[in-house]
Amino acid sequence: MPSEETRTETRTDKTETLTATETRAVPGQASSTSSTRAWTTWTTRLLMLGIVLAAFNLRPAITSLGALLEEVRDGLGMSGSVAGLLTSVPPLCFAVFGVTAPRLARRFGPGAVVWAGMVAITAGLLIRPYAGGTAGFLAATALALMGIAVSNVLMPVIVKRYFPDRVGSMTGLYSMALAFGTSIAAAATVPVTNALGGGWQPGLAVWATLGVAAVLAWIPFVRHREAPQSASASASERTADAPGGRGAGPAPEQPPLRITRSRTAWALAVFFGLQATAAYITMGWMAQIFRDSGVSAGTAGLLLAVIMVMGVPLAFVIPRVATRLPHQGPIVLVLGVCGLAGYAGLYFAPVGGAWAWALLLGISNCAFPLALTMVGMRARTGAGVAQLSAFAQSTGYLISIPGPLLVGVLYQHSGGWGLPITLMCALMVPQIVVGVLAGRDRTVEDEVGR
Repeated sequence: MPSEETRTETRTDKTETLTATETRAVPGQASSTSSTRAWTTWTTRLLMLGIVLAAFNLRPAITSLGALLEEVRDGLGMSGSVAGLLTSVPPLCFAVFGVTAPRLARRFGPGAVVWAGMVAITAGLLIRPYAGGTAGFLAATALALMGIAVSNVLMPVIVKRYFPDRVGSMTGLYSMALAFGTSIAAAATVPVTNALGGGWQPGLAVWATLGVAAVLAWIPFVRHREAPQSASASASERTADAPGGRGAGPAPEQPPLRITRSRTAWALAVFFGLQATAAYITMGWMAQIFRDSGVSAGTAGLLLAVIMVMGVPLAFVIPRVATRLPHQGPIVLVLGVCGLAGYAGLYFAPVGGAWAWALLLGISNCAFPLALTMVGMRARTGAGVAQLSAFAQSTGYLISIPGPLLVGVLYQHSGGWGLPITLMCALMVPQIVVGVLAGRDRTVEDEVGR
């Protein structure tokens, strides 16, 4: 089967030939063609850089906190249940604010919304260590998570809109950058905190510096609302305008999909929610599980970083493989089995096989880039992807809210990690089932109509 790049080059050659022909045939088309070509050079590269920097900033707010959760609990006087609530704040914010992303993008443009999200992340990370008290800490954390939420939803939309022929590659690049930022924050937070004098406040605030770079990279796209029009799209619109064409002017805007009637959308939402449950339990509690088993704080942070860093290569590979398969169920099954094995090992030998369990859980954690890839594959249009992304992520994050909180409650009342790990293992089974259903070769437009 030809590779994605081969297919892209073939389409590019055809597009360039068509563009050249149309330039000779249609007066005034040369300027449009030049504009498109200019867009595809430096602007495309800058947009790719912006996507990478945005992805890099979408998890340090969470994993840096996980690495210092014990110090934050002691500093703010949190109980285990309140700390569990703190680890549930990310999916809550993602569900509440993520659903607003498509509407905001339609009004202001996706670039402006992502830029505002980066500003919110930077401000929240800078403010929260010094907000004073648990309430202020939670409020500033929510501000950062609000920025993460809208960016989470819009990244698949931006990829589908600006890189329609490279959905797998660009999703992989975005997911790889996200995993890299996640793992760097997990591994470096404790050493950086020690280097800054041992206080948890500067150890958390330092991650705001990453947001500044992303804010600057997205400034050029604040007023940029539309993708460059391809030659084939231009030809279609001119055919509609021409005498005897099928219509006059661009096609009218399509009404929203009745997304809640799609079984695939629901399967994808539940799959997204269960993998998010596992991810936020891991980011919020895994370092503490290792620490309570007798591992030092620095090593526990490294183990969490290993879990997250597995997503760097795999987040690039998995989307590319997924786009070449008619059914993504086999990938879902492999990731689920790795998760079950990792949790079993964590239950029976948390210290002796710690590095092996971290590797297995890191592989399992790559259900996230797979879910993002399936969002782009289960809808045919950019508008459909926007609706499906908002629905799957918002519904999924709502589903994931109780997980981290329940882990904190079980840990506090049982005095150990046996019951929480059993819960994590049990949740992996339905994740596999709905993931297989979501991976079937169909689109939401086919299921629900308009």
